[in-house]
Amino acid sequence: MANVLVTGATGFTGKYVVQELASAGHQVTAFVRLGSPRELISGWVSRFEVGDLGDPLSLRKAMEGQDVLVNVASIGFGHAKNIVDAARESGVRRSIYFSTTSLFTTLPASSKATRLKAEEAIQTSGGDWTILRPTMIYGDPGDRNLIRLIRWVDRWGMIPVFGPGTFKLQPVNAADLGRSVAKILDHQATFKQAYNLSGGSVVTYNELVELVAGLLERRVKLIHLPVKLSIAAVGLTRWLPRSFRISREQVLRLNEDKAFSHEEATRDFSYTPMSLGDGLAKEVSMYRALGKYPSRSTETDGKSTGPSASSL
Repeated sequence: MANVLVTGATGFTGKYVVQELASAGHQVTAFVRLGSPRELISGWVSRFEVGDLGDPLSLRKAMEGQDVLVNVASIGFGHAKNIVDAARESGVRRSIYFSTTSLFTTLPASSKATRLKAEEAIQTSGGDWTILRPTMIYGDPGDRNLIRLIRWVDRWGMIPVFGPGTFKLQPVNAADLGRSVAKILDHQATFKQAYNLSGGSVVTYNELVELVAGLLERRVKLIHLPVKLSIAAVGLTRWLPRSFRISREQVLRLNEDKAFSHEEATRDFSYTPMSLGDGLAKEVSMYRALGKYPSRSTETDGKSTGPSASSL
């Protein structure tokens, strides 16, 4: 078993990574910022190291005595060189870094150049690195992606769609990401490799809305808005609750295919992500359990009457 330092451990994906590593018997140290909430992972980690990714000294201190670094924290903010240098100087040869498939966007995204530079720093670091590039991440009501759609569908009968809604999506469940990290930790076939980690189902945005509506047992009407009109109207979203606001870049990203093959991951470490139908059913169930927006229908057999994974 290994001593593993996890950055971004208190984040949405980080908690899944920590739990899977601890369940596999590894000793997990969480690198956290001062004041970061620790409750969700406190029972899974051996200790906490307080520091900042922008502070090389705190990084090196946290990496002392560690066998493996798992960097779940975003590499899109310019800290990759600090992290790579600290790992090398501390003698940590094995490292796993989370990137994102969004770096393949054809749009002039502000963080794209930073992410590409970060991946270059990782790939030239000389250690036994692996880069994981998830697609859109979801998994429970704490996510920042599909829970927004779930809430909107649950509250409103009309769903605005910015564009035709026919571009492809392939969301990945955070639980699959956590399992992947534990699986490749000492798997040499994954050393010095980069993998796209997408979900088990490819859907259009229109299909995604219909799937969510079925799981929530709601009737919805999709209102398609021309892309140019949508971009012009983005400023009006400032009048909406914060969780429903959308940016110009998000509108454009909704009209760009975001489905990616994960065949290399399947080949090298038998990556088999869950279907979107199964993953969303679990998230909707957790959402209902919160009690804020319960189902309006009665389920006599305890099972969802919405569409199954086979409907994708």
